[in-house]
Amino acid sequence: MTFNIADLFESLADAVPDRLALVCGDAELSFSELDRRATRLARYWRSQGIKAGDHIGLYLFNRTEYLECMLAAFKLRAVSINVNYRYVADELLYVCENAGVSGLVYEAELADEVAEAGISVPVMMTPGPAYEAALEGAGEERDFEARSNDDLFIIYTGGTTGMPRGVMWRHEDIFFAALQGGNPGGDPHPSPEAVAQAAAKYGQGLNVHPAAPLIHGSAQLATWIALLNGGTSCLVKGRHFDAEQSLDLVAKYDVSCINVVGDAMARPIAERIEASPERWDLSGLDAVASAGAILSGEVREKLEELLPGAMVLNNFGASETGHQGTAFYEDGEAIWIMDEEHTRVVDEDLEPIEPGSGIIGRLARFGHIPLGYYGDEEKTARTFFSKGDVRYVIPGDMATVAEDGTVVFLGRGSGCINTGGEKVFPEEVEEVLKTFPAVFDAVVVGVPDERWGQKVAALVQKRPNKELDLNDLEAFCRTHIAGYKLPRAVHVLPDLHRHPSGKPDYKWAKAKALALS
Repeated sequence: MTFNIADLFESLADAVPDRLALVCGDAELSFSELDRRATRLARYWRSQGIKAGDHIGLYLFNRTEYLECMLAAFKLRAVSINVNYRYVADELLYVCENAGVSGLVYEAELADEVAEAGISVPVMMTPGPAYEAALEGAGEERDFEARSNDDLFIIYTGGTTGMPRGVMWRHEDIFFAALQGGNPGGDPHPSPEAVAQAAAKYGQGLNVHPAAPLIHGSAQLATWIALLNGGTSCLVKGRHFDAEQSLDLVAKYDVSCINVVGDAMARPIAERIEASPERWDLSGLDAVASAGAILSGEVREKLEELLPGAMVLNNFGASETGHQGTAFYEDGEAIWIMDEEHTRVVDEDLEPIEPGSGIIGRLARFGHIPLGYYGDEEKTARTFFSKGDVRYVIPGDMATVAEDGTVVFLGRGSGCINTGGEKVFPEEVEEVLKTFPAVFDAVVVGVPDERWGQKVAALVQKRPNKELDLNDLEAFCRTHIAGYKLPRAVHVLPDLHRHPSGKPDYKWAKAKALALS
């Protein structure tokens, strides 16, 4: 047995077969039921030619089939690829081609996008009667080849420097870096067998509600943390976040931890609790943890007031690093507690920053880290570095080290816009805007937004002698980029300031956008 997620899950299904593993809307699956359905699906895929190393795209809303597909892929030593269901045809085609998918499981509701993108791969399925018939005829025997710690778990992320890219983790590395912290049952040096042994010994594990959809790495990781602890992942079904449904799940299934993505999810949850304080029994809730976007002080304080028995945490990390730290608060000030065993703040020469020096460096993780970006050696070389016999991943987060050795997190050092946990790369939106016939130039920045943390704002220069209709511009953009990437504020200016090199002056643009907001 290895630290392979399929191996680990099968051991849990054998150790705690009747324990509830997955809830999605009204659907419930025990560990044994989820394992049997994933086994049947894996056997069906194998009969259709899917083999070790193949990639299966998941263009799905939240549903139990999402986890069945992930687990089925792992059973075959294949890889699931998360595809954002908000993507339009161009973006869908890009991810499927970039990932080299051999199969695609997609929502019937998204069939038009699949057809428009021209996706044609050996295995194409939609959840429904045909999917169920495929499982029914496949059998339940686990007659799969031996798996490896080196099998891949790929998370496609919007990142901060371009189009979505696949972060390649070995199963063993993601287990230790992002799924359980490497100490099931409190054992700092566990064996793979310890995962199921701990789940059986300590009873019901951690029940988690990932409020974000499974297309996001943070929700996938939260789900697998719950499952590999012998607990339950509780999901809202469908494509939309709904604070009331989230709270219904938390109360019904005695959820210990809600995972949110910043204010976009935490604020509506706080508002619903405040409006109906007696509606939900949340006494079992131990933590509300934000990952993927920072909670504002206002929302954090409101949650602390409404949920006095729960910790409210800003968790820190990235698809490339796994969990790196957590912010606790004293007198309103954030104290970042980093995973010092695997995290350093380094300078441009990859040398550790001296405490108290005032030098701003970059957060680097070492030890269990990804292999790189799938099919992109150039981006891998810009993010993964070696110094002597130590290999680092450095996604671009800036920090310094206080005199007492405390890491002071400063934020992402790029122009990436984080809107409700969705990452938007400004140049991608700019490129679409500049292809509109009436637009001569465009610069895109993020500006503060009460609900979403940031919103996309565009500064646009129109072409001479052309009329620019903003409604037409929005309709045009909707055919090229996902809805969350659309500019929520468009300011038409006579000219846009650029650096002498021709590069956009984002500092000027942000100040201008803020002044016009």
